[in-house]
Amino acid sequence: FRWDLLVGERYGIKPAVRAERRRHHLLLPRDTTNALDALSQEGLSVEPVQQEKEAGGSGGGGTWEMVGGRGGEKQRRRKKGRSRIVSLEDDDDETEGAEENESGGGGGGSERQREHPFIVTVPGEVARGKKNGLDYLFHLYEQCHDFLIQVQNISKERGEKCPTKVTNQVFRYAKKSGASYINKPKMRHYVHCYALHCLDEEASNALRRSFKERGENVGAWRQACYKPLVIIAARQGWDIDAIFNTHPRLSIWYVPTKLRQLCHAERSNAPASSSITGGATDHLLF
Repeated sequence: FRWDLLVGERYGIKPAVRAERRRHHLLLPRDTTNALDALSQEGLSVEPVQQEKEAGGSGGGGTWEMVGGRGGEKQRRRKKGRSRIVSLEDDDDETEGAEENESGGGGGGSERQREHPFIVTVPGEVARGKKNGLDYLFHLYEQCHDFLIQVQNISKERGEKCPTKVTNQVFRYAKKSGASYINKPKMRHYVHCYALHCLDEEASNALRRSFKERGENVGAWRQACYKPLVIIAARQGWDIDAIFNTHPRLSIWYVPTKLRQLCHAERSNAPASSSITGGATDHLLF
């Protein structure tokens, strides 16, 4: 709990309080009338389970309307006339099974809690209002590392096979531990952004500042994080897998499929000398 307060000092006291209240809420019996105040729910949006794939492309940047009366009918008409594009580019775990239902229940009327969307923030900036900053996003990856260590320790005690990367087993354990805000789609969606943060923090910070100054959204920032990674791969023989596996913080994450495809395409188009000089990376197009 004291550790949560330290997190609160970095990202705001309200997220720390909400996290602790959610943890206590999960430990209480379902039939107990637990009156959570508005503070514990302020940083969460509640949406039906059927809509949990809606915000794939922009990292959860969509808006949700309160369903009721004419608003519910309007939303249903909009759902029928609108096609949803689900991002699958980062779901690249060839060794993992299908993603299990995140809702935790089979009832169609059940609801789950979703954190508010991310916005582009400069290093050290605390996001205001109902938004989350990029420092908080990167902190979630550090939390996943801690959950992986816990899963490995439990597996060793039971004599079971220990996972070496963040797999479905780790996400399930995080959810059972009360960290429902950590889920596979979100963490896979931004893993290349975290990779740039780990490999070249100075370049990552500069990119964040430039996008913040221009008022760009988090989706544009996310796409811009690919190009520096391809340049890094070009300077190291295009072996993006080796770059991930040799880094202490990235070795537990799978290489995103789109990043691997971009490296392969650029390697095919670049001269043979580009892996040594890096001079052919100036024509990268994204």
